[in-house]
Amino acid sequence: MAGALLLSACGSSSSSSTKTPTSKSPASTVDGILGLGRPIVLGHAAGEDVAPHSTMYGFAESVKAGVDVLDLDIQRTKDGVLVVQHDDNTKRTTESDLKIADLTYDQLHQLDNGYWFASSCANTCTGKPDADYVFRGIRTGKVAPPAGYTADDFAVPKFSEVAERWPDYVINIEIKGKGADAFITADLLAKEIAQLNRTKSVVVTSFDDTVVEKFHSLAPDVAMSPGLDALTKYVLGNVPIPMWEKILQVPPVYEGVVVFTPEYVQKTKTAGYVNWIWPNGDGEDEAGYLALFQQGANGINASNPPAGVAALKQYTSK
Repeated sequence: MAGALLLSACGSSSSSSTKTPTSKSPASTVDGILGLGRPIVLGHAAGEDVAPHSTMYGFAESVKAGVDVLDLDIQRTKDGVLVVQHDDNTKRTTESDLKIADLTYDQLHQLDNGYWFASSCANTCTGKPDADYVFRGIRTGKVAPPAGYTADDFAVPKFSEVAERWPDYVINIEIKGKGADAFITADLLAKEIAQLNRTKSVVVTSFDDTVVEKFHSLAPDVAMSPGLDALTKYVLGNVPIPMWEKILQVPPVYEGVVVFTPEYVQKTKTAGYVNWIWPNGDGEDEAGYLALFQQGANGINASNPPAGVAALKQYTSK
């Protein structure tokens, strides 16, 4: 990766972050969430369509919108800190193009994680007028933050920051990476979950089934979702999935294959599985979310949390 930025030239962080919003989750454990008797809304990556991806600001706004569960991805820094970050580099969301694994947490935390969020496109994009980048510069102190927030709320946060600020919210966690390197992240995450007393209030997954199995061996009491191979074998070959990973998280369509069909819903319901759907950028509005609820989704991992909550209210009001 090309990383020509002098990290010391980034703006300094602020001394504190915003206080926890007063909204409260309807259930503080996975069992509680699954026992609500209604579908749920997860705030995908801190509501990436309406707030900067994986920022404390985005998580706080998702909570204000009324989501049931927070959703995030985990990477590991050079000095072994678990951070909330989707990509293995900083290019998509910050002003720099650097590898997460090459940065210490302090270096990473200086970057502007709202740099490429634009009001004129969903998620992040380049090539827009400067005025469209409505959160750019807050992290570095060039622009004042919204009321109730600070510059730190627009940085790349630690996993522990999210877990500690919203202790009564279930968190859906994806371990990024694969193989032996991701095993190290899994080990650190298992220890941190135990230290934070979060064993009953997180769901953990990975695209790599070997990482899922590794984490399960480290933390067998934590709820999990299967990886890509297990889901593929189940969808295409009816290979059963163990009940310790009964929360199935799939997109409606994956690589041209329609996954979320009436037949799939019936099959999973009969088997006792739970369906959480991530639209993967398609139909990320109230009408799209409502259609998924009507098709049988037990949860929607919404990139637009306000629209997801509105769709749920419409669905449950009938």
